[in-house]
Amino acid sequence: MSIFEIIMLICFGAAWPFSIYRSWKSKSVKGKSLVFLFIVMAGYLAGIMHKVFFNYDDAIYLYITNFSLVTIDTALYIRNRRG
Repeated sequence: MSIFEIIMLICFGAAWPFSIYRSWKSKSVKGKSLVFLFIVMAGYLAGIMHKVFFNYDDAIYLYITNFSLVTIDTALYIRNRRG
């Protein structure tokens, strides 16, 4: 496990709760991109797969947490787009 990988995941992950809160409160998709959210999800999924198949360590939990947060934000995007 690399300290730099952990720092990167924590820093990237710290932004998602704010994005989720903003999406929840505003009920708007302004400033959001569904394509971007899917690309980020694909990146986290690739990180999870790498951990599962090649280098399993506790960093996988940060990847899973971040993937879950982006999934929530994506669901809110879809909800807000319909409303």
